[in-house]
Amino acid sequence: MRVTLFDYGAGNIHSLAKALATTAGAEVRVQTDPVKALDTDVLVLPGVGAFGAAAARLEPGREQMRQALQAGLPCLGICLGMQLLFEASDEGEGRGLGVFKGRVTRLRAKHVPHIGWNSVEEDAAVPGAKLDTVYYAHSFVCRAEEPGVVAGWTTHEEDRFPASVRRGKVLGVQFHPEKSSAAGVRFVQAFLREVAP
Repeated sequence: MRVTLFDYGAGNIHSLAKALATTAGAEVRVQTDPVKALDTDVLVLPGVGAFGAAAARLEPGREQMRQALQAGLPCLGICLGMQLLFEASDEGEGRGLGVFKGRVTRLRAKHVPHIGWNSVEEDAAVPGAKLDTVYYAHSFVCRAEEPGVVAGWTTHEEDRFPASVRRGKVLGVQFHPEKSSAAGVRFVQAFLREVAP
C-alpha cells in the first residue's frame, strides 16, 4: 500500500511518517508536488503549517486533488490537513479543497492556542478504533455546515467544534494522532487498513 504525505514545506513531518510506517504493508513517501502526490493508494495531508502558505502550495493541483478525493481516493487530513479539506480559512488567503462545506475560524476561547490533551466526544471516525483522549495543538477550528459529516466533537473552554469529520474514505481529524500515544497510532493503522485497496 503506497501512502503519500503531501509536504507543504512547513515543518517536521517525521513523527507522522513514522506512525504511518508502522502499518503492515505501508510504503510511506513524501511528495511536494500536489499532482504527483495523487499517484498513491492513500493521501495524507499533515498538520504542520499555516493555511495560507499550505493553500498556495496546494493551488497548482487543487482541482485535481479535489476530484481525486471525490472519486474515492482515501485521504487522512490531520489538524491543518483537516482544515484544508474545507472551503476557506480566516487564518489566511487561498482556497481549501472544499470536500467539506464550511469555513475555518479562530477558536472562541480565552486561552489560544489550544495545546495539550483533550477528550473526543461521540467518536465514530474509524470503526473499532475509538479514541477518548488525544493531543491537540491549534488555534483554528473547522465549522462544518453539514452536521452529518461530523464523526466526533471536542470542547475547549466554551467552544465546541468537530474533532473529526468523515465522508466515505476522506477523514479529517483536528487532533494529532501521531502524538496521541499508542492509541493514536492504532487509530492511524485502523484507518489505513480500512481504506487499503
